[in-house]
Amino acid sequence: MNHPVTVLVVEDEGAISNLLGAILDAQTYRVLFASTGAEALSMAASHTPDIILLDLGLPDMDGMDVLIQLRKWFESPILVVSARQKEQEKVAALDAGANDYITKPFGNRELLARIRTALRQYERTCSSRYQKEQEFSVGDLRINFAKREVRVGDRQVHLTPIEYRIVVLLARNAGMVLTHEHILKEIWGPFSSDSQLLRVNMANIRRKIEPNPADPRYILTEVGVGYRMVDSEPAGGN
Repeated sequence: MNHPVTVLVVEDEGAISNLLGAILDAQTYRVLFASTGAEALSMAASHTPDIILLDLGLPDMDGMDVLIQLRKWFESPILVVSARQKEQEKVAALDAGANDYITKPFGNRELLARIRTALRQYERTCSSRYQKEQEFSVGDLRINFAKREVRVGDRQVHLTPIEYRIVVLLARNAGMVLTHEHILKEIWGPFSSDSQLLRVNMANIRRKIEPNPADPRYILTEVGVGYRMVDSEPAGGN
C-alpha cells in the first residue's frame, strides 16, 4: 500500500514555514503545519505523520518539551530544525529522541537528504523488528508487512495510513482483545480519547475488507471492550 509521505512542520515563523512547505510540496510530500507546541502535539496525535520537522523556539512551550512529550508514544522520525547552534543543545535534543538536528539556515538539498535518510533508517528499523514475521493471513485476508499491502483474495485493498496502522496493530496481536483505549493510544497517542474516531475508522476498514461488514469475519467486536483480529478462519461473524 503506497501513500504520500506526510510531514508535520512545527514552526511559528511564517516565512520559514512557507519556505519549508514549498520545498516539501515540490517533492510531493503531504505537508501539515503547526505553529505552537500544543498544536503540534494535537496534530501529531490526530494525523500520525510519517515525519516531524520541529523548531525549538515555539511561542507557548519549549520545543524540547514538545520533543520529550512526543517521544513518550510517537515512534516515527523527528528532525529538529533550529537556529540554536550550541553543541550541548544539539546533544540534548538527540538524547531526548530527535533523529537528527538541522541548523538554520539550511540548504534545500541538505534538508531533503536528511529527511530521506531518516525515513530510510526508520523503515529499516521497522523491517528488522518484524523480519521473522513478513505476512499475516487468515481466510482470504492477507497482510504483507514488508510491502505494506493488504489483500482480500486477489483484490488489493486501499487503506488510509491510519486504517492500515489499525489493521496491522490488530493483526500483530491476532487472537487478543485490544481495548478501545489501547488502540486509541497506539494509533493516535495519549492525547486522544475520541472513541467515535475509532468507530468511524473501523467501519471504513470493515467496509473494505469484510465480505459482509454487518457480520464481520476478520475483525470481531468485543462489546463494550474493544476489537479482536481472528487468528484462524472463524465459523461465523460477530
